[in-house]
Amino acid sequence: MIILVVNAGSSSLKYQLLNMDNEEVIAKGNADRIGIGGHISHKTFDGRTVDMDCDFPTHTEAFEKLVEVLTTGDASVIKSMSEISAVGHRIVQGAEIFTKSVLVTDEVIQQIDDLQELAPVHNHPHALALWACKKVIPESVPQVVVFDTGFHQTMPPKAYMFGLPYECYKDFSVRKYGFHGTSHRFVSQRLAEAMGKDIKDLKIVSCHLGNGSSITAVDGGKSVDTSMGFTPLDGVIMGTRSGCVDPSAVTFVQKKLGLSASEMSEYLNKKSGFLGISGISSDNRDITKAAEEGNERAILAGDMLVYQIKKYIGSYAAAMNGLDAVLFTGGIGENATDVRERVCADMSFFGIEIDNELNSTIRGKLQKISTDNSKVEVWVVPTNEELLIARDTLALISK
Repeated sequence: MIILVVNAGSSSLKYQLLNMDNEEVIAKGNADRIGIGGHISHKTFDGRTVDMDCDFPTHTEAFEKLVEVLTTGDASVIKSMSEISAVGHRIVQGAEIFTKSVLVTDEVIQQIDDLQELAPVHNHPHALALWACKKVIPESVPQVVVFDTGFHQTMPPKAYMFGLPYECYKDFSVRKYGFHGTSHRFVSQRLAEAMGKDIKDLKIVSCHLGNGSSITAVDGGKSVDTSMGFTPLDGVIMGTRSGCVDPSAVTFVQKKLGLSASEMSEYLNKKSGFLGISGISSDNRDITKAAEEGNERAILAGDMLVYQIKKYIGSYAAAMNGLDAVLFTGGIGENATDVRERVCADMSFFGIEIDNELNSTIRGKLQKISTDNSKVEVWVVPTNEELLIARDTLALISK
């Protein structure tokens, strides 16, 4: 059985075509820098590749290119999309409408799109990708949506409730939902396997760092707290998202700039973060390069990220009454060696000590980077949300 997994992020669209008989990848790729240019990298199981710059104004164009490279050209692996048994999609926000994975219908897509105000950077692109997929995938091929918010449903009320009048939760479902749940669920389980321990016995802080970033406390395999909140805007500073900001600062700036509520939301979600602080780019690679060249605002953006991650690690260790491991995943977490080094620096009192020389060589592969003397193990754990989504998709359509 062949399953296509589509993982549309805020500025990327990763995909994998998997043979679920052995869970081997037939082809995989990533259409990234969506909205700020465009590039696609595609690789087949036997080493054929496509690597080219493209024009990706939105996720729709990225999905169309995905279909093109899968079915045509020297690196194609199928003749048509009718060869696919099912398609699994990662969806960021399911709110309280979707508490588990479901089959895709027109109504489901519309409901996902209707939730875009809760995930402004994600849910509408998800809906666009779903509509685009329906145009080229035969109607007989089932599609499944897997929601990031599902993993965080184990958070206790003391973690997910806000200090607003209770009616806000009761009447409007205003609460912390948490995101990147598919990734946090996969990497925490993968880490337990790598450590040779039962995840039920571990207290883990999972740092998913990318264009969107979130930190999650995983206690015994369950999410007990996470940095993102009602929307993916909360938490640490991100590519174009502000992260945590005093609500009074938001209303103050909104009044000063004369912005509407929707304009203020766009300001926080698309014009802030790395981009707003540095004035250069939303991409950490560009920020790092500028910082190395002495750009003070780029240096500040990097310092803010590192400082905020440190605070979450400390607070979640306190919340779990212990800490066995810290893991780094996501585009920045897996590849930005300087971010990992700086986050773990000066934390020996906390039981964290990494091997800086080893850390500097690790990019995108599973590896323990803490020293033998470190009481808390530190790992780089490549995420594979696609495999987890494919497993969920297979389980659902098999029923």
